[in-house]
Amino acid sequence: MEIILKRSSIRVIFLFLSLLLNIQSTLAWNPSNSYAPAYVQCPAFLIPSNGSSSSSSSSSSSSSSSSSSSSSSSFLSSIPSLLREASSISQNESIWLQKRLQHIKSPLKNFLNNSFTNIPSQNNTISTSTSTSTATKDDNQYIISSLISTLLGNDSNIPKIGIAISGGGYRSMLTGAGILAAMDNRTNHSLSSSSHKKQSLAGLLQSTIYLSGASGGNWLVGTLAYNNWTSIQDILNSWSNQDNNNKKDDDKSNDKDIWDLSDSIISPGGKNIFKSAMRWNHISDDLQDKQKAGFDTSLADVWGRALSYKFFPNLYRGGAAYTWSSLRDSPVFQNGEMPFPISVADGRYPGSKVINLNATVFEFNPYEMGSWDPSLNSFTDVKYLGTDVSNGIPRDYDKCVQGYDNTAFIMGTSSTLFNQFLLRINSTKINLPKFITKLATHFLKDLSQDFNDVATYHPNPFKNSKFIDKSKNFSTSIVQSDSLYLVDGGEDDENIPLLPLIQHERNLDIIFAIDNSVDMKLGWPDGSSLVHTFERQFVKQGDGTAFPYVPDSNTFVNLGLNEKPTFFGCDAKNLTNLEYIPPLIVYLPNSKYSFESNQSAFKMSYSELQRRQMISNGYEIATRNNFTDDPMFATCLACAVVKRKQESLNLTLPDHCQSCFNNYCWDGSLDITPLPEEKQDLHHSFINVGLNRTDADPYVQLNHNDDYLDDQDDDDDEEDEQDIDLTKPSATGRTRNYQRKSNSKNIDPKNHHPIINLKIIMVLLCIITILIGFI
Repeated sequence: MEIILKRSSIRVIFLFLSLLLNIQSTLAWNPSNSYAPAYVQCPAFLIPSNGSSSSSSSSSSSSSSSSSSSSSSSFLSSIPSLLREASSISQNESIWLQKRLQHIKSPLKNFLNNSFTNIPSQNNTISTSTSTSTATKDDNQYIISSLISTLLGNDSNIPKIGIAISGGGYRSMLTGAGILAAMDNRTNHSLSSSSHKKQSLAGLLQSTIYLSGASGGNWLVGTLAYNNWTSIQDILNSWSNQDNNNKKDDDKSNDKDIWDLSDSIISPGGKNIFKSAMRWNHISDDLQDKQKAGFDTSLADVWGRALSYKFFPNLYRGGAAYTWSSLRDSPVFQNGEMPFPISVADGRYPGSKVINLNATVFEFNPYEMGSWDPSLNSFTDVKYLGTDVSNGIPRDYDKCVQGYDNTAFIMGTSSTLFNQFLLRINSTKINLPKFITKLATHFLKDLSQDFNDVATYHPNPFKNSKFIDKSKNFSTSIVQSDSLYLVDGGEDDENIPLLPLIQHERNLDIIFAIDNSVDMKLGWPDGSSLVHTFERQFVKQGDGTAFPYVPDSNTFVNLGLNEKPTFFGCDAKNLTNLEYIPPLIVYLPNSKYSFESNQSAFKMSYSELQRRQMISNGYEIATRNNFTDDPMFATCLACAVVKRKQESLNLTLPDHCQSCFNNYCWDGSLDITPLPEEKQDLHHSFINVGLNRTDADPYVQLNHNDDYLDDQDDDDDEEDEQDIDLTKPSATGRTRNYQRKSNSKNIDPKNHHPIINLKIIMVLLCIITILIGFI
């Protein structure tokens, strides 16, 4: 894919489209037209038919104060509620799904046709699900046509595709962007990749139904979805010719480019300290507006607001009034022209310091937020977060809330690693005076102890929910608490957000699992996220879910499964003893092709060249080095896409599919040979024992070199900026320069003080910013 930048005309078009998006988005923004949520009249569907809102409020308040939910169950069941049981997808999602199925038929047909017609002509053998025979080339073409016609001839036969993008800060966002670019038919020249012109993944993204992200992966999902389903190509085209870091006049840096990461969010003005101070002053004002409106704030609010300027630079103050639920009013989503975006976060029980396989996993989608897990088993309308409810029933029908679901706040909720970034100030190489680092560390640790360094949702939208599966003896503290506490979606070490996609109610056939984790000290994934998701189905929290068999982390590394694409769950006949037949998993781990993509999650600035190189490397991961590692890889992915439907409908596949499955499907082999220390999984002991994240935190103990990547001289910045050709095979080998980067933090909810003294934070950050500017 050649990135040919006709900058003058393209930027005019891009800014015009951004302006149109800006105007359109304001129609569904926060009613307060600011970051502060607003009180509104509750919608008509919530008002009891007898119209007695005051009595309903009183009764629901009474029931919520009772320690026993059974005393009011008959009353509550007769009143409209924002809550529903997680027994199916929502009605809104179901209606949307039917629209989406119509839009994926054409790109899916093109992808399958393009991939299957690339089967070598010398191999005329075809295979069926029941027998093997020989056929002519014409017969083979007939089989392909018949297969595609059957799959697309009935909506129930269409393969349902999901993509899950792991956490990992900007590393995951940029690498994942390259992978999605390879699958996007809007990418330049994506149908003519190098010498293998018939091989392309173009159209896979347009054929996808669900797109989930955690932490940095959610930054990617949210950026694309909430910028009118923009493309990676459009983002690349919008970037300036010259890296902002290399400009002599810092005032010329373009703040209107999506993902302008030239400067850290801590010092967004670079050496222009006044610009940085102004940005933080705006963020401080936004959070004070929320506080004055009567709502708690946390460092997750600060994090989300700071990030928003990177994701929504063309919106006023980075979309301070932009809401997550507004996407449901966007034509591109309403019409089913884009995938269904899902953000993932983990719940923390009040008073708990442990995150393990039994953590409640929450999802945010344009219609709802909630959890499929039996520990909550319910969803609520995301548009009315912030409303004081009992079992989903408003306590005051004149005081429903809108605007709490700020887009950046939800994206920040899924990625609360920022708290660790701030709390690690004293371990960075910024060379700040000791009194500043001590002051910063002491103050921010106090915030952590006050439970302000997680995302706080108050009032709790699931207060007194009756849908918990009490038969499994789950704690009810989540629904009894006045506040809901959410943390980074990867803190349970299921860093790939697969749980929303493997739910039987969504009935997916295949999931592309993009893994940009840093599981090893070497800085690369080792498959442990898949291992933990597999293990979770056998604990009570995972009851009712299914996930294909995967090997242990040692086997992943010893067999090299963490360095190349691998298919898991290829044969449904071997999965019948699970809860149900789960989707086939295509595992795409982060690997080096043309760039060292094992960058630190705490690397908060990237030059334009580095961004392009990260995206190019991601493109090469998806295409197996532009199909030089395997010229038939697109065909193999097409075989994987149709595999589940081929099995259930007893269809015939082209013979090449069998050789693809032989090459890419895990065959059950194990190699548990102990790994050297630098390749060992840093997370496994923590996840198994539910380690208390204090002084024994393995993240803290093993990151003594974790600032290496942040502190390297940006030699690449000195290179001449150039257009990156994503279709050109990497000239480098695959030797990796490994480096580990991760951290975590223990949080104690005791003595919770919800209101942060934001001015102190902002003054502190501005002092740091000013000092950085002079260093």
